[in-house]
Amino acid sequence: MLQNQFKKFALATLWLTMMSTCGISNAADPFPSKNLRIIVPVAPGATNDFLARSLAVELGKVLNQTVIVENKPGANQIIGTSELAKSAPDGHTMAMLISSHVINPYISKSLPYDPEKDFTPLAMVGIMPGLLTVHPSLPVKTFAELIAYAKANPGVLAYGQPGGNSSGHLTMEYLKKQAGIDVLSIPYKGGGPAIIDLLAGRFQVFVNSPTATMPHVKSGGLRAIATTGAKRPPALADLPTIAESGYPNVVTYEWYALFLPAKVPQAIVNQLNGEIVKIMATPVMQKRLFDIGAESRDDNPAQFAKFIAQESQVWGQRIRQLEIKPE
Repeated sequence: MLQNQFKKFALATLWLTMMSTCGISNAADPFPSKNLRIIVPVAPGATNDFLARSLAVELGKVLNQTVIVENKPGANQIIGTSELAKSAPDGHTMAMLISSHVINPYISKSLPYDPEKDFTPLAMVGIMPGLLTVHPSLPVKTFAELIAYAKANPGVLAYGQPGGNSSGHLTMEYLKKQAGIDVLSIPYKGGGPAIIDLLAGRFQVFVNSPTATMPHVKSGGLRAIATTGAKRPPALADLPTIAESGYPNVVTYEWYALFLPAKVPQAIVNQLNGEIVKIMATPVMQKRLFDIGAESRDDNPAQFAKFIAQESQVWGQRIRQLEIKPE
């Protein structure tokens, strides 16, 4: 009898020891435990693709894991964003999204994901204002002159849409409403085709990222008039903002940020955010941001989530003012 009791005690002790060891092992599992993936919901060559690939190299060094960039373009970035929403919430998959992430819910009747519940805002990688440029044949050199010309010549000017309901398109529509000007809208499937026609003089006004248009400003093919942010970015300090030129409500940005799927453990979110913030503050990444007219932010996850919520609210209000109906 005593021997049987001893055997039972020994087995119970062994079982408890194994379970305890198992729990310690699981709690101490390192992150990351495999390759990481950054989904980019646009084709190669776009600004968020460039930033994702630049960051992937540096993040891989810090985490001692390969960081793979996968392009998943289509449907105004909804395809790639949907894939992120369905990914395992273990921190190994993230996506480099842009401002359209908070615009899409207001212009789409249905999305294959919940824009608030299915994602965890991780970190801001770069934020830049739009750049308002005109064809040099237009007899204006300042923003005030552009507005005066548009008011004196209603319906004569045209602007190019760098993609329907993009931030460049919506910024121009919002400016038109705020300034009370009549400017024709010409849709394009992306900024590249639009810039070709702008350089050829087929339309006169354009709002797009500095990345795409500044080379043409420097070569004399385009004339820069203003930027769309709340303040002048360091790389474009000589240009006034639309806000300081009399329209304080016209403040828009194109931002590039990393998101995780929902329910990723907070410890992993904090770890990734901390590493990304440090990487983006390095001289090499600061130089890359400066070269494209962007800046970094050192928001922690809570601060970044608050920024995203504010951006969503602002764009929702603007889209309602513009009376754009979901499609």
